[in-house]
This record gives sequence, C-alpha cells and structure tokens, in this order.
Amino acid sequence: MPANKNAARKSDTALTMEDLAKLAGVSKITVSRALRDSPLVTVETREKIRALAEQQGYRLNVSARNLRMGRSYSVAVVVEMTPVRGRPMSDPYPLELLGGITQELTTAGYSVVLTSKQLMNTAPVMGADGLILLGQGSHSEAVHALQQTGMPLVVWGAPEADTDYIVVGSDNRKGGISAAERFIAQGRQKLVFLGDVDHAEVQERCAGFIDAMGGRATVHIIRPKAFTFEAGFDSISSLLRKKGAPFDGVFAASDLLAMGAIRALAEKNLRVPENVSVIGYDDTPGAASFVPPLTSVHQYLRDGGVLLAKKMLGLIEGHPVASEMLPTTLMVRQT
Repeated sequence: MPANKNAARKSDTALTMEDLAKLAGVSKITVSRALRDSPLVTVETREKIRALAEQQGYRLNVSARNLRMGRSYSVAVVVEMTPVRGRPMSDPYPLELLGGITQELTTAGYSVVLTSKQLMNTAPVMGADGLILLGQGSHSEAVHALQQTGMPLVVWGAPEADTDYIVVGSDNRKGGISAAERFIAQGRQKLVFLGDVDHAEVQERCAGFIDAMGGRATVHIIRPKAFTFEAGFDSISSLLRKKGAPFDGVFAASDLLAMGAIRALAEKNLRVPENVSVIGYDDTPGAASFVPPLTSVHQYLRDGGVLLAKKMLGLIEGHPVASEMLPTTLMVRQT
C-alpha cells in the first residue's frame, strides 16, 4: 500500500521521527541510527531511510534531541602530552588510543571532542557527556584537575591506591617483570632504569622491574623529564662521562629513550647487545626497523582505546564499570 496513504505528513505538522519510523516500517532507534550513519544499521536500510527522509522533507533536529535526552552525545578526549620536536602528537601514542576511542564512540553515535587540559573551560568540552584522559600526568596532576569537573571520567594509565576513578591501561608491572626476566636470562647484573617515576605508569614499570630482579642485580634509576630520543641520549651520555661504563643493561620507559641510549653507547664504542643490552617500551613501529632492531615491551594501544570508550559509554548509561588492565608482551629482537 502506498506510504503516502498510511502516514502522510499533515500539512500543518512537522514530521516526527516516529512518523518516519512508521513510513519505513522500522523502530525509532533504527531511524535515529540510520540518520547518524551508524554501522549498526545495514547500508541498505540506511539508504532506504535517508531517501524516505529526504522525500518527506525530514531533518534530524540534533539540538532538540540532545535537549530532550539531557545529553550532548559527545565525549571530550583530553590528551595530557606536551608536543615537542622529539615526540610529536603523530606518534603511535596517542594516535592508536585515539583511533580505538573514535571507532567505538562513533559506532555508538557519539562525537569526539579532542582537547587539552588547558582548554577545559571551552563550551564543547564542558558540554560533553564525559571525559577520557590520556595520561595521568606527573604525580597524577592531570587526573586531579579533571576530577574537579564532576563529569564521568575514564583515565588511561595505571591504577593508584585510594582512588575512585576508572582506569584502563597496560599491565605496566608485568611489562617491567618481563624486561627483568630477559636481563636475568642474559646474566646482566648492573642495570639502569631510564624513566621519570613521577608518572604512575613508569613507576609501575620500574617497581615490577626491581622486584623481579630480586636483588640479583643493582639498578640505578635515571629520571629524564621527557620521553624523547634526545633525553635518552643525554641521560646515558652524562652517565658515561661520570663513570665510564658501569652498567651492562638499560631498561627504558619508552622506545625513544631506548633509541637515544643506544646512540649514546655507540658514540662511546660500546656495542649493543655485546657490551650493554637495551630494552624499550611501547614497541612502536620504529622499534623493529631501528638498527639494531629494538627489544621492546608491546602495548595494545588500539585495544586500549576501544576499552576506554566502552567504559565511558557504560558510565554514561549508568552501568557498573570497573578498572581494567590489558596484557603486555616482550618483543625480543637484537638489543
């Protein structure tokens, strides 16, 4: 039976989503998803509903819907990272996390507002339904700042004692343990941990590393204030100037730090891994192609991004949500 005889729009009344759903023979939520181009609706159904909406002159009133639902259907993602020449925003962290977050949120019909801690007071951020923080910051300063908003909050990082926010992260302690086990197998006994332990994730890596060594080696902690190639180079160069070569292993809190350390060792004619073994963290794409190929702890960042978004959607919907850690894997190469 022709649709215009069943549910034709009245000349003096705007077509509602319910009207459009009746015309299309589907539910209201299907119409809503189709008009937002959600992949939860088949391409054929999306095209059918869009064509019908255009024919009937229907336009989705996003503002009215959001006002009615008391939501903006947006989530603000706050990146706690100061871009510097040696560590651009185009690195796998945070881009892989952002990719997973965006994939999950857009599939659920939410938009993503990308911002920084310094721009928290802008309207798009304060109007969001929740906040995802990438990076806790030194001494968790970034977390404390975002908690002040009272908005639903999910954090990428490491769980800390006596906190009530939801954390998604890698098992940093296990990552540190796997690095220690590698050095033990190689018989390394004078080790350097290279990383700023003021950051919760780095502190966990260092703690797992030292605990797993179990007193079988000395561990000297160096705390560069950046996660860059230059910081790794400068830290190890300074140590070599002071003491020559008093160590036979370096565990760095990032691949860039590890690569900088290897360059500093090479300039002093110390061979890797013959004289000094080096392990990085993150397993970035450059790790495998570095010379020599870098042994590194792999983080599943894209999966982490998807999980961050799922936790946020759960908070928004009022479901029980708990912190969760992802596994890590030591990728053994030639360093």
